[in-house]
Amino acid sequence: MVAQRRANAKVNGAAAIEKKIKRGNAQRQASSRKRTVGILLLCAVVTACAVLGWSYFVANDGDITETLVSRRDLLEQPRVFPVPCSEDYDNYQRFPGCTPQSCGRAVTDTVVTREEASTLRLLAERGLSLGGSEGGASILDLHSGALSMGKQFVNIYKYSGEQIKDVFSKEDFDLYRDVRGRIQGMIAETFGLDPARLYLTKPTFFSRINSTEAKTAHDEYWHPHIDKVTYGSFDYTSLLYLSDFGTDFGGGRFIFMDATGNRTVEPRAGRVSFFSSGSENLHRVEKVMWGTRYAITVSFTCDPQHAIDNPTLP
Repeated sequence: MVAQRRANAKVNGAAAIEKKIKRGNAQRQASSRKRTVGILLLCAVVTACAVLGWSYFVANDGDITETLVSRRDLLEQPRVFPVPCSEDYDNYQRFPGCTPQSCGRAVTDTVVTREEASTLRLLAERGLSLGGSEGGASILDLHSGALSMGKQFVNIYKYSGEQIKDVFSKEDFDLYRDVRGRIQGMIAETFGLDPARLYLTKPTFFSRINSTEAKTAHDEYWHPHIDKVTYGSFDYTSLLYLSDFGTDFGGGRFIFMDATGNRTVEPRAGRVSFFSSGSENLHRVEKVMWGTRYAITVSFTCDPQHAIDNPTLP
């Protein structure tokens, strides 16, 4: 009997040990599965963070190395940034007292008030409400009458006929002419020019940009370009902003593309940014991510043969 009890004890002991081994294996397998799930979750989180970081980088144009003037700044004096002149001007007739000798870019918040910018924006909204591009960029040119309409352009004065006087007023055109003159005076003062030798030229126009997908090449406003190369007649370019970056729209900053990095101006209603038009000021506009960006491009030439008159209400 004693021998049998000892044999049973050995059997029971072996069974208990086997159970412990199985239980240990099961615990290790469960722990391994937990570690695997944890690693997978960690990888998912890291991947999600990477994607979000990349999206933020793209949306906020991470290639910008310097903000020349931010939306929050309120400039009481023009902020001027000299740059060496390119050789572009050597390919055209030079006009003493006007053709750029000292090149650069500048920004001012004192030439146009925010109230005046608001009035001009309403003018643009009324005009553009009669048409508009199917893509994200629409223009209104009061000089030529060009208005974006679907995938083409129409002459707003012919298109609207006598109804145009219900859209625009004499006071609108008077303000436009006055603001244009003030911008011309500021450019002449900043670059040391004879204002009488500086002429308005085409194209000078209102622009409205939103995040709608581009439908034609006219909607692709974001490509880098040089105004003097693109138009020839341009010697000085200015932008009057009619809406605020970060409040009315996201993206849409103006970017100077320099060899040492990209430098941006953040739009603010009433802010005027202006610069010599040669390849010393290669530039582009960021894609607008949301909202609507309004501005006026006002262009100037030193060549009287390319001068245009102020617009008049028909």
